[in-house]
Amino acid sequence: MDAVITILNAIIPAAIFAATPLIFTALGGLFSERAGVVNIGLEGLMVMGAFSGIVFTLLFENIGMGAASPWVAIIAAMVVGAIFSLFHAVASITLKADQIVSGVALNFLAIGLSVFIVREVFGRGQTDYIRNRIFRTNIPVLEDIPIIGNWFFSNVYITSYVALACVFIVWYVVFKTPFGLRLRAVGEHPTAADTMGIKVNRMKYIAVMLSGAFGGIGGAVYAITVVGAFGGITITGQGFMALAALVFGKWHPFGILGATLFFGFAQALSITAEQIPALSNVPSVYLLIAPYVLTILALAGFVGKAEAPKALGKAYEKGSR
Repeated sequence: MDAVITILNAIIPAAIFAATPLIFTALGGLFSERAGVVNIGLEGLMVMGAFSGIVFTLLFENIGMGAASPWVAIIAAMVVGAIFSLFHAVASITLKADQIVSGVALNFLAIGLSVFIVREVFGRGQTDYIRNRIFRTNIPVLEDIPIIGNWFFSNVYITSYVALACVFIVWYVVFKTPFGLRLRAVGEHPTAADTMGIKVNRMKYIAVMLSGAFGGIGGAVYAITVVGAFGGITITGQGFMALAALVFGKWHPFGILGATLFFGFAQALSITAEQIPALSNVPSVYLLIAPYVLTILALAGFVGKAEAPKALGKAYEKGSR
């Protein structure tokens, strides 16, 4: 029993930590896709968030902001992500381009642009390392609770609690507010929404920009807490895992939470495998690919059971049926 608890003490905090950037990014994708706009570009939004998070942290450190630098940088990355998402919004909503193609283009643009700027500014393929990072902390009193204190309140990141709070906030906004009702109406039946006086394209723009903001936060949180610098391979598939979590979670905030924790658990296994006797002899390459294999298996098993918004991926023209 003690051995099991020891293993769980290592895996559960690591799973929550790994899931945190995915939660932010998938919640952003939820806004976009609930409004009927497919957002394959979540990977690119995370790239821009990671790039902006590191660059702004370095900038704020240089002007003496100290420990506040990464937190202010995350806000800056949120703004950059929202602005960058306008490329996808203009192409898919105003110009009515294919939303899949637009999202893929957004991914390529994010990687190319960020790497180009890094090489021009820093003279190499990676930024400098930031001095001020968001580190793990203990929650007083709660960390002393037997068993679960070690899992949820000891050696944790504040960003994980922020992500969890965002799940509840997004659920309330999407399902309990007039804004959320209009958002879902636009994604389900835009013609009916238009008839009721809802400005369909404006709602779609807002939704895509919200996806950019959350994607920027997700990328920044990952870069600042995990890597500490930015390069061309800082974000390697996390955006696609967030997209998979969105589908696996059936476009619902609580479903997203469960899906991201599932993927986070898979990533945690690859990180903590050496501490688990049953996995210590498994070749590391299998453990490294496990999160992506589980992502494919999860989608293969559940995507058919998930019902997407009815107008998802369809460009809206006023007066169309």
